[in-house]
Amino acid sequence: MLTLETLPTLQRALAEAELDGWLLYDFQGNNPIANGLLALEGMVSRRVFVFVPRDGMPRALGHAIEAGPWRRWPASWPRATYSAWRELESAIADMVRGKRIAMEYSSGDAVPYLDRVPAGVLEMVRAAGATEVVSSGELVTRFYASWTDAHFASHLRSAETIAAIARDAFAVAGERARTTEPATELDLVVWIRERFDRAGLLTDHGPSVCAGESSANPHYEPSGERPRAIREGDVLLIDLWATEPQGVYADQTWMAFVGTPTARAQEVWSAVRDARDAAIRLVQSAATDGRELRGAEVDDAARRVIEARGFGERFIHRTGHSIDPRSLHGAGPHLDNLETREERTLLPGIGFSIEPGVYLPGELGMRSEVNAFLLPDRAVITPREYQSALIVV
Repeated sequence: MLTLETLPTLQRALAEAELDGWLLYDFQGNNPIANGLLALEGMVSRRVFVFVPRDGMPRALGHAIEAGPWRRWPASWPRATYSAWRELESAIADMVRGKRIAMEYSSGDAVPYLDRVPAGVLEMVRAAGATEVVSSGELVTRFYASWTDAHFASHLRSAETIAAIARDAFAVAGERARTTEPATELDLVVWIRERFDRAGLLTDHGPSVCAGESSANPHYEPSGERPRAIREGDVLLIDLWATEPQGVYADQTWMAFVGTPTARAQEVWSAVRDARDAAIRLVQSAATDGRELRGAEVDDAARRVIEARGFGERFIHRTGHSIDPRSLHGAGPHLDNLETREERTLLPGIGFSIEPGVYLPGELGMRSEVNAFLLPDRAVITPREYQSALIVV
């Protein structure tokens, strides 16, 4: 959040990047990054701009009919209003003329999670006299996607809790699979949600419970209308995510087999696990050595393992996503060189998932997911004890 306390650090970052400022833009929530940094309260139905300069005070520009949402804006920081579009464009020119600025922009839409400013707004800003508009990607990583110590502590607690819930859920599924009333996928979803409630954890949706051929669909959702029982001989995938109130999500995927695993299941599991571990090793070694590492490089490392095992075409998603303090699928760097061209550096203070997968339609799917948090000298992987072998229930 942009505050009197965070401004000096942000301005030092602008100076280091040789930027004259960061221009934040939002219209009806289409830029969640600007929205989150400004934390305006109440109805904001018109365009909003805030210019954070390398030196001096931030300047805000909002519509004349919407003063209320700015009540927390520091009194010492200038705030102007506009009614007519000519006033708006004149005020923007005063902010950006002759300046090299950052905005939520990704050239060629390389990173859509960052590419939040419409092309028309970029045209307006350039026409107003900005000498150059560059991506705010590194600023977003440092000042929007980074965690506090309290966030990290909350994540650690949630990670251990949901890991225990996942293991217990497998036990429930295995026990019931040997009765005349096996649990359905949806039964297990309800059971997990009840455990979340008892633990004081929140989730926005899910979890995902996938048995047998359902596991080959990465975004499968169990249905009460088409219940699928969990039986012996099934691969069982559980993807679950939750957070404490005001905390940061933990997000994990666990794999089991009901009964004696097939050779095929073991083969696919080994490929996924080894790809995950290759990604973990790369992240940990770079953090320990203080070496710059980009999300795309980690994706490449995991993908090479799965390709070598002959499943490359069935690893159909990125290796991992950002987890930031506001969202499970955050705005920070992702581990991705497949879906997007993730150019951003993995910096201390951020968290992300590591979750390679292989999906064989009509047969089975496997995914193994852990989370990583970067400290200045190391990478912490959660949960503490993550899965090494296919769980047999």
